[in-house]
Amino acid sequence: MFRRNFIFFAFSLLIVLFLSCENSYTPKPRGYFRIDMPEKEYTSFDTSFPYQFERPVYTTITGDPHSPNEKYWINLNFTPFDATLHISHKQVEGNLITYLEDAHKLVTKHIPKADAIYDSLVVDRDRNIFGLIYEIEGSGAASPYQFFLTDSLSNFVRGALYFNVVPNNDSLEPVINFIIEDIEHLINTFQWKDGKQPN
Repeated sequence: MFRRNFIFFAFSLLIVLFLSCENSYTPKPRGYFRIDMPEKEYTSFDTSFPYQFERPVYTTITGDPHSPNEKYWINLNFTPFDATLHISHKQVEGNLITYLEDAHKLVTKHIPKADAIYDSLVVDRDRNIFGLIYEIEGSGAASPYQFFLTDSLSNFVRGALYFNVVPNNDSLEPVINFIIEDIEHLINTFQWKDGKQPN
């Protein structure tokens, strides 16, 4: 009897020891690659265009290949992040309401993928700049940031940020926030150039 109890006890002890030695596996949360951000530094975009602003030195500017006849439409390429800020310019000529409606429609196209859309006014009477900024939240939203600026009489500029990758704004969030700071700097340094209106 004693021998049987001893064997049972010893066997139980071995099982407990064996189970306690196993490593319990806990899956780690999904991680993303670390992205090194460049130093913030800006240079002036001051050409024959009817507008000017300061842009990051790590961006390049190209014409819009889809609108070759629009000479004041540009792409501000954030090459390190494979992102582009598409900037378009229109002369108002009594079409301000149409341009405002178009800008609103282009933002609302993101509603199905957006968790929220926040807008904020831009009003700077000294620079004669009025507009609206849209921040579009949601992991599948194709464009996380858009804006338009106008002097209400002659010029209307619209900007839209897009990444050249499948949208996953959860993983892109640090980059989105970094670029938004640059776009806000662009907006804060934006100026119309009197006497240099498009033909």
